[in-house]
Amino acid sequence: MLAHGSTVNTTLLLALLPLVLIDVGVVVYCIVDLYRPERHVRGGNKIVWLLIILLVSTLGWLAYLLVGRED
Repeated sequence: MLAHGSTVNTTLLLALLPLVLIDVGVVVYCIVDLYRPERHVRGGNKIVWLLIILLVSTLGWLAYLLVGRED
């Protein structure tokens, strides 16, 4: 028989799953966008932006989308 704490943990994980999938999807989108040949970024260094996107979690891809891209 499952303990009550286990049910709460499972419910929490299922509730967070869509958010995690959205986060991963946006990270993949940002990486693909970053390496498009015609894409220019602030500072001109795509490796730095890749590291920001990957290592700074949600704030990293938000910074890339809002500040890093030069359209």
